[in-house]
Amino acid sequence: MVIAHVLSSLRIGGQERVALELGAGQVAAGHQVQVVSLAPPPDGPLADAFRERGMTVQRVPKRTGIDLTLSLRLTLAFRRARLDVVHTHNRMPLIYGAAAGRLAGATVVHTRHGPGRGTRREQWLRAGAGRLVDAYVAVSPELRDLARGLGDCPPEKLRVIENGIDLGRFGGAGGERGAARAALGIPDDAWVVGSVGRLAVEKDYPLLVRALAPMLGPRARLLLVGDGGEAGAITAEATARGVRDFVVLPGARDDVPRLLAAMDVFALSSRMEGLPLCALEAMAAGLPVVATAVGGLPGLISDGVTGYLVPPQDEEAMRRRLGALHAEPETARAVGVRGRAHVRDKHSREAMVRSYLALYAEMGARA
Repeated sequence: MVIAHVLSSLRIGGQERVALELGAGQVAAGHQVQVVSLAPPPDGPLADAFRERGMTVQRVPKRTGIDLTLSLRLTLAFRRARLDVVHTHNRMPLIYGAAAGRLAGATVVHTRHGPGRGTRREQWLRAGAGRLVDAYVAVSPELRDLARGLGDCPPEKLRVIENGIDLGRFGGAGGERGAARAALGIPDDAWVVGSVGRLAVEKDYPLLVRALAPMLGPRARLLLVGDGGEAGAITAEATARGVRDFVVLPGARDDVPRLLAAMDVFALSSRMEGLPLCALEAMAAGLPVVATAVGGLPGLISDGVTGYLVPPQDEEAMRRRLGALHAEPETARAVGVRGRAHVRDKHSREAMVRSYLALYAEMGARA
């Protein structure tokens, strides 16, 4: 098949990284895959990663505001590529790409990665576009229920395909722990709590700073990997708590497995989530995960068995759980081992790729 994944941009984010893993698996299965970015130039930092994994990258930039020409320009691009499948990811690609895929004669599949509701106008546009897709995929049962409640598409089009990762990239970086820490200026004997993701409001990293502040010091660090608009708020919170020297912000990185090797515990303080790739990767790397009970995380983590769940925006609950893991390293290791086994059994990239390819074939046969 000839498949196009349509993305808002090629920045380092959850939906982009899922599309990267999915597209790479589809290439490995013998299909032609391209990625279409709706962002203006220059290409985002993941563009080279897509190319390195055998995909072509095309840019059809959206103009400022409501772009009445974008669907037409996408239709022309899709027709030139003679696509079999147009796969849109999240809101803007759906709104502009669903009609274009239909007009180009392709099977149209959409994936909702997160719980964002959007404005009332965006909800109306999303629902209209949802009627044009052949299948509407949510990455967790919770997101499926949200999509159904919002009327994102006719209910019979809804499917659930959970995210998967390239397991071969994780769990083998243990030998890099010392080198990764040295590069970040973290002592070998420090206890390190880390997280990976955009520094965005919904991640609620200032709460994680407050929760950990009493424990941070010369032998304890908080490592937050990523970039975004909340970097200033995180820095201000750390400064106000007197722990700025112990909060490490290395920015966006493309060596996530190596950085996970530098951590002892992975923490996710989000107010909202879909099924975050970073949690799957941390579990695959054998890290104990402490996460808020939002989105698809309760379906991923069995509390006290494969990880730990705490209420969102509950600073004290997060502090207690992280403190207990600090005090009980054997328990932390055991939870990490069980979490790794769970992800390796249920969330491989191969399983995700097979599910999507089967869905493409089913929808194509119906058409």
